[in-house]
Amino acid sequence: MHKIPKEVLDVVKKLRENNFEAYLVGGCVRDFVRGKKPKDWDITTNAKPEEIQAIFPDNFYENQYGTVGVKTGAKDESLAVVEITPYRIEAKYSDKRHPDKIEFAKDLGEDLGRRDFTINALALEIPKLEIPKFDFKDAPKSNFGIIDLVGGQDDLKNKLIRAVGEPDLRFKEDALRLMRAVRFSAELGFEIESRTKEALHKNAGLLKFVSKERIRDEFQKLIMAEGAVSGIEILRESGLLKEFMPELLEGYGVGQNLHHIYTVWEHNLKSLECAIKEKWLLDVRVAALLHDVGKPRAKRGDGKFSTFYGHDIIGAKIADQILSRLRFPKEFIEKVSKLIRYHLFYYNVDEVTESSVRRLIAKVSIGDMEDLIRVRICDRIGSGVPKAEPYKLRHFRFMVEKLQRDPISVGMLKATGDEVMKICKIEPGPRVGQILLILLDEVLDDPKKNTKKYLEDKISRLCPLSDKELKELSKKAEEKKVSLESEEIEEIKKKHYVK
Repeated sequence: MHKIPKEVLDVVKKLRENNFEAYLVGGCVRDFVRGKKPKDWDITTNAKPEEIQAIFPDNFYENQYGTVGVKTGAKDESLAVVEITPYRIEAKYSDKRHPDKIEFAKDLGEDLGRRDFTINALALEIPKLEIPKFDFKDAPKSNFGIIDLVGGQDDLKNKLIRAVGEPDLRFKEDALRLMRAVRFSAELGFEIESRTKEALHKNAGLLKFVSKERIRDEFQKLIMAEGAVSGIEILRESGLLKEFMPELLEGYGVGQNLHHIYTVWEHNLKSLECAIKEKWLLDVRVAALLHDVGKPRAKRGDGKFSTFYGHDIIGAKIADQILSRLRFPKEFIEKVSKLIRYHLFYYNVDEVTESSVRRLIAKVSIGDMEDLIRVRICDRIGSGVPKAEPYKLRHFRFMVEKLQRDPISVGMLKATGDEVMKICKIEPGPRVGQILLILLDEVLDDPKKNTKKYLEDKISRLCPLSDKELKELSKKAEEKKVSLESEEIEEIKKKHYVK
C-alpha cells in the first residue's frame, strides 16, 4: 500500500500555512488515479517563484517556467526534489517549442487548461494532511480529491491519449508534444484519440523545430516501454519517424529472401519485440531495432534469391549516423554500432577456430559479447525461428567463456611499448604501436606465444624492418578477418545459402 509520502505532504502543508493554495498535479495524479506509484511529484500553487523560495530556502530555480525545485533530503530519488510551479498560462510559441513569455494564471482552471493531454491535466486536492487511508490502493475506486476539468478521468478509464482542447493548437504550441503523445501511448498501452492522431500527422513536420537531444530523450523512453513496437508503428504512420530516423523507414515493404517470412521493417520490429520481452537494456533494444537497417541499401536481386551481403557493415555506419545525429553519448554509439557490425558472426562448431573467436572478442570486447549474443537471439526470433538459442549458439557461448582469459588486446601482452622502445632503441612513435599489433596478431593465433622470452625475441627480429615493411605487416594484422568474415564466409554462405 503506497501512501502519499510525508515529504510531499510537508511541502503542501507549508504552502498552506503561508496562505497559498497547493495541489498535486500532472503525471503523479495520473499515476495515482491508475493505482501506480508516481515516478516524481509535482505541485502547483498560486504562490510566485520568489514566494516559494522564501518558504523553502533549500531550493534551486534555474528555468524559465517558474518551477522551483525544493530539496527534501529524502534518500529516495523520486522524493529528493519536489517541484513546485506557479499557476501559469502560456502565450505565443514562435519557435514551436518554448513560449515567448510566461504569464502567471489567476487560478487552477487556467493552469490545467494549458497542459498537453487530458490524462496529465488532473489535479489532486488533499483536504486534510493526516489521512492515512488516502492512498494509491483507494484512488481508482473514488473521485475523492480529484479535480478534473477536461475529462481526464474518462480518458484514463477508456485508455485514450487526448490533447487538451484543440489538438492542432497544442502541438503548434510545443512540437515535442508530438513525441510525448506517442511515448505515452507506448508506456501506458493507450490508444491515441482520433482527432489527436490526425493532428499528429498534420503537424509531424514541426518536429524539426525540436532539439535533437529532446527527441532522443523521448525516443529512449519510448523504446524502453512495453508497447515500444506499437509506438514505432505510430511514429511511421504519423510521419514522425521520417523527421528524425528516415533510414529505418527504408526497410518498409522491402521483401527478403527464402529464409525470411517478414519484410525488413517487420523483421526489425519483431527483433525489438524480442529484446523487450527479455527486458534487455537500451543498447540491446536499439541494436535489435537497427541491426538490419543496412539491408535495403545492400540488397541485390529480388524475390527468394535476393542477397544482402555487407549489410552489417553498411548498417553499422548508418546506425552511427542516426545516433550521432540524435546526440547519443559517444560510448553508446560505439557499442551499438559494434553490435550491429558483428551481429552476423558466423559460427559452426566444426568450421570456426578458437583463433577466430578470439579475434571477434578482441573486436567486440569481452564485456559486450553477451549483448552481441542477445542481438543475435533477437535476430533469430525476429526471423520467425522458434528456437532462440540452438546448440551452435550455446557452444559459441561456451567458447567465449573458455577463451575470455586468453590475451585479446595489446594491454594483455607480456611485452610493453617501453620494452619495444628499449629493445629497438627507438623513441615513441608509430613503429612502437605497429610492432605491438604484429605481436598481438601472433598471440591471437596462439596464446602460448604470450611469453616474455618469445615476444622479446620477436621484437628483436622486427626492429630492423623498414617503416614501410612494419606498416604493411601491422595493417595486415589489424585487418585480419574475425569469425570467418568476408571472402571466406561468403563461400560458406553460398554453400548453405544463408543470409
